[in-house]
Amino acid sequence: MSFRYELTDHAKERIALREIPLEWLERVLFNPLRIDFDEVDPDLRHALGVIPEYGDRVLRVVYKISVVPVLIITIHFDRNLKGKL
Repeated sequence: MSFRYELTDHAKERIALREIPLEWLERVLFNPLRIDFDEVDPDLRHALGVIPEYGDRVLRVVYKISVVPVLIITIHFDRNLKGKL
């Protein structure tokens, strides 16, 4: 599955700062191992996936579903989930 998406300036900064390849973002966004609902904003989802090339760390992609194209809000590695997906 794939769909169009855009990145917020914040997401672009996080990707650059953390040197996260867009291929990893797209892998998790399009084929997540799990999707969580945001605890505060019902329009946000958290896609989660394991990145084997980065020590099996869990990548979290937070995106807004109520807009077209989907808007990537932020992206980061979730230290609390390593080994749990």
